[in-house]
Amino acid sequence: MNTTDIPEIKFDRVDVLINLALDEDLENVGDPTTNSVIPKDTVADAIFICKEDCVCAGLPVAERVFKILDPGLRWEALVEEGQFCPAGTAMARVSGKARSLLTGERTALNFLQRLCGIATTARRYSQAVGGTKCRILDTRKTTPGWRNLEKYAVVTGGGTNHRIGLYDRIMIKDNHLELAGLEGKNAIALAVKRARRQYPNLEIEVEADTLEEVKAACDCGVEYVLLDNMDDATIAEAVNINQGRCKLEASGGITIERLPRLAALGVDFISVGALTHSVKSSDISLDISVNQEGCK
Repeated sequence: MNTTDIPEIKFDRVDVLINLALDEDLENVGDPTTNSVIPKDTVADAIFICKEDCVCAGLPVAERVFKILDPGLRWEALVEEGQFCPAGTAMARVSGKARSLLTGERTALNFLQRLCGIATTARRYSQAVGGTKCRILDTRKTTPGWRNLEKYAVVTGGGTNHRIGLYDRIMIKDNHLELAGLEGKNAIALAVKRARRQYPNLEIEVEADTLEEVKAACDCGVEYVLLDNMDDATIAEAVNINQGRCKLEASGGITIERLPRLAALGVDFISVGALTHSVKSSDISLDISVNQEGCK
């Protein structure tokens, strides 16, 4: 629905998240373990290594963590964003003061592991509809404050962003229709008419729970119809009713095993909340060793 180009990371917002995460660890005290155990001038190298197959996403964020903590650290990405990384792949190297590396280790890994997990999941789901016109969409079921990053990871993995927030598309859902219907019949037509009048430049999507609602939405000329929690037979009938007038999105009850069947029915999109709300973080480690410079 939106461009499939990888969205820009909004570092003005990301920096807020990073600083909050660092503050959770340091709490205006610092890192007593590292500061007491590691000599101040010790210099080290650290390598990010994936312990399982994954799709890379989030290296610029991990780099940002270390640069905020210590601008003198040196960063080198060893793979590209969106690249498939077999287990054992060295993904990036960061070098400099050992204290800074140890202090930023967990925060950097937390960002990188989650974003790689999302990208890896998005790749699996997208591959399940490979060879068809259908595309996998994310949803707004994202971690509060992390939406830009999580949607970035979805596209990095091969998925497609749905609307980013409430602001960039009219999406008329069941609760909207319930309230719009208080003023009379034909709630869908009434809601669409009002939305068109007030926001003429925004595309409109209507959530349909029944075939009657599918027909009503298509007849109103909306751009998208969301087929909510419909079985395969009902979705096939919805495709027939639509006759190519609107883009159709299947949503609800989506499993990766079901994806090829849904794509074959002729829907344009399948939205999957699991891409962001219940994804498993990738297993990545940061291996640190004293480099040849040792202690200066």
